[in-house]
Parts: sequence; structure tokens; C-alpha cells
Amino acid sequence: MSTEPALMSLTSVAHAIADKTVSSREVTQSCLDRIARWQPRLNAFMAIEAEAALKAADAADTVLAKGARHGALHGVPLAHKDMYYEAGKVVTCGSRIRRDFVATTTSTALQRLKDAGTIRLGSLQMAEFAYGPTGHNSHYGPVHNPFALDRITGGSSSGSGAAVAARLTFAALGSDTGGSIRMPAHFCGVTGLKTTVGRVSRAGAMPLSQSLDTVGPLARSAQDCALLLGLMAGADPEDPTAVAGPLPDYIAATTGSIKGLTVGVPTAFYVDDLDAEVAGVLDATIAMLKREGANVVQVELPDQRQLTAASQLVLAVEAAAFHKRWMIERPQDYGPQVLMRLQNGLAIPGVLYLEAMRWRGPALAAHLAAVADVDAMIAPVSPIAAPTIAESDVGNGPDAEAVIQRLTRFTRPINYLGLPSLAIPAGFTRGGLPVGMQLVGRSFDEATLLRIGAAFQRATDFHDRAPAFT
Repeated sequence: MSTEPALMSLTSVAHAIADKTVSSREVTQSCLDRIARWQPRLNAFMAIEAEAALKAADAADTVLAKGARHGALHGVPLAHKDMYYEAGKVVTCGSRIRRDFVATTTSTALQRLKDAGTIRLGSLQMAEFAYGPTGHNSHYGPVHNPFALDRITGGSSSGSGAAVAARLTFAALGSDTGGSIRMPAHFCGVTGLKTTVGRVSRAGAMPLSQSLDTVGPLARSAQDCALLLGLMAGADPEDPTAVAGPLPDYIAATTGSIKGLTVGVPTAFYVDDLDAEVAGVLDATIAMLKREGANVVQVELPDQRQLTAASQLVLAVEAAAFHKRWMIERPQDYGPQVLMRLQNGLAIPGVLYLEAMRWRGPALAAHLAAVADVDAMIAPVSPIAAPTIAESDVGNGPDAEAVIQRLTRFTRPINYLGLPSLAIPAGFTRGGLPVGMQLVGRSFDEATLLRIGAAFQRATDFHDRAPAFT
């Protein structure tokens, strides 16, 4: 077994630093060594801050040597999607418009991780303004999948997915508005948690869609996601949509058995038009959950196509509203595909937007009625494994739009409903590409999803498989 610290999980490396079996400097240097090797291939980082990271690691080791510890992640180096504001740091949001934007405040989610003792390795690449599902970026180039460099990572948290998969960071914040955590998790073979709207504060995170945006982690395992969620979740005076109240013990949830839990499998939509290998992984995942003691039943859901359409409409209007001034003053500074998507949002009548917003409550009620007898639902994240960067490049690939519509169809309904979803690595294609499944739960019941995901990961090793550097 390798003794390379960067190959440890977030949970295990935090414990190792606390126990002084490895130093923060050793861990940080291990990550930086891997970054130096992988970054030219992946283009996963927007900025690498090696000198500052090592200085912070030395400071963390000095604190530990004096018998103190700043938090559960003391001395653990992390990097995050370049849309989380940190005071004094350039935050590009993957764009030309904000190439030189220096934040004056720090996002709540990022601050809570800093308060837990983390140190900064740099910032991670992303789709321009988080408005793209593949990992392409016309300003900074595409991010490459570490399992196959000619393949997409998924977006918009492209750098987060690639960096966690290649073991360049132990975890990374992403965001999920239409699948931007779950798709990189699926395509890159990592675990990603889309939280319930209101579970984690969005203050200081670049907005895309005010009613759909969610903050969440990508990490190696459900246990690691539970650790991060527990540190970030809860009320925030800077974000009135962040829900107050007691929080579950997410870490404890990951230790529980799933014996007696009921998992629902949709009878339609999420099982339609699947690539044969993705369908095989779904069947194998269901079989494993049964072996672990879960009851698996079929569920009939309302028409998910309507939810997808409503989600796209809401996203288009809210994104256009946020970008209106820049579209008027600086249209030339957008990538052509992002500008086109934003301009389309301006053409949607207000009546249609209000109807889509008004229908969310009844749609959620109908969904909850359909899944009333199950603890969670399981479905593929996408009907296909990662397509190539070329064939999904809008403007160059002749069928790119059709490819993109297909790969995003299973994620958008969950965003519209505001529900939590955990994407877990569940297998590989014969060609070695990762395949993920998503567990979908009830509002604010991330704990059950983490419980199921952790049980599945105790019985499998898909989440432990790292890409080879060849």
C-alpha cells in the first residue's frame, strides 16, 4: 500500500495530522507534488499557491506542537471551486469579466472550513460563471478527466471533480444548480453531495440562480462528505434562506446499517434510454443494496420531463437577471455559448417564470406523495459515461447540443424540487470510465443518503480507485 499522504481520505488524513503521525507540511507537500505532475494534463487548477500553502502548513504544525488544535480539519490542505469569495483573493468565477476581481469578504461555507483548520492550496477551474455542464471553458480551456484525458469531467464544478479524483485535494467545494456537483462526481468517480436548498449558506458564493443554487462538497467518500456537511451546515445571518435549527450527526449517520431501509427505483424516465453499461451498473448497485439489507421497490413518479423544463426556465431567467448589466456593457467578454444561454433567458416572458415558480410547491407535494413509502430513491446521475471533450464542444461538435441534453436530463428535476442528492461511484465501463448513481431523499434528510452511501462504500471499493498517471 502506498504511503503517499495525498492518497489518504479526508477523514483519515485529518486524524493522522491530529495524531502527529504525519505533519501538515508532509501532507501539503504531497498534494503539491501531485499537482505539479497532474496539472499540465488536467488543467484543474485556476491558481496554485504553493509557497503560501507550505507556510500555512508549518504554522499549523507549530500550533499542534504546542498542544493546540484549531478544528476538525486542522492543517488539512484543500482547494475549492473558484466561485467562493475569500477576502483578498482573486476570484475569477471562471470568467474574463472577473479575471481581476478581488473579493472583500469570505463566503460563509469557506469560512467555516477555514475555522475548522483547513489551509488553502489554491483555487479550482470551473465553467464560466458556473453556466455549463461539461467542463469546457472558452477563456481558460477545458478541464480533462483524469481517467481519460480526452473525456469531459462534467461541469460546472469541473476542476473540483478532476482534482478530487486525481488526489490533488482531499475534497473541494462545488455548487449544484442543475447537476454541477453530481455530474463531475459521476464522470470523475468521486462522491458528491447536492444539499437541500437552505441547508448550507450561499452567502459569498457567486450566484447563478437564486432559487436553485446549492453549496456542497465533492470528496472521496460519503464519510468525508458527512464530515464537511457537519462543519458547513446551519443558519447564517448573511443568508436568510439558510435554515436554522438543530443538525443531525452526519458522521454518526455514516456508521449505521441500511437493513430495513426502503429504496425506490423509478419505473420510468431515470431508467429510460440508458447506455447498456450504465444500466448494468444500476442493476449491480440495486443488487448490492439488497445484499446489505435494504428493501428495494419500484416507484412511479410524476412526469419528470415537466420538472426538467421548469428547472431550465427558472435557471435561464434568474441567470439572465443577474447578468443583465454585464450583457449590456461587456457582451464581448463572455464566451459565445454562455452569452447565448444568458440572452435566451431575457426572452422568456415573466408570466412563464412566475408560473414555473408557483408550480414548485405542488410539484414537490406530488413527488413526496409518490415516494412516501421509501426512504430514498436511486437513479443514474446520467444515462452515459463521460463523452469526449470534442463531441460535447458546442460550436465544434456537430451533435454537441444533443449530447449535452442527454447527459444532463437526470439531474435537473432534483434541483427544481430543491431536494438533496448524493452521487456515489458505483462502477466502471469496460473502457475504464467511472459510472455514478445518485441517491435522492426528502428535504433536509441528507443523513439518510449519507447512511446509504456509506454502507454501499463499505461493501465496494469503487470510491477508492484512483486514476493512474501513465
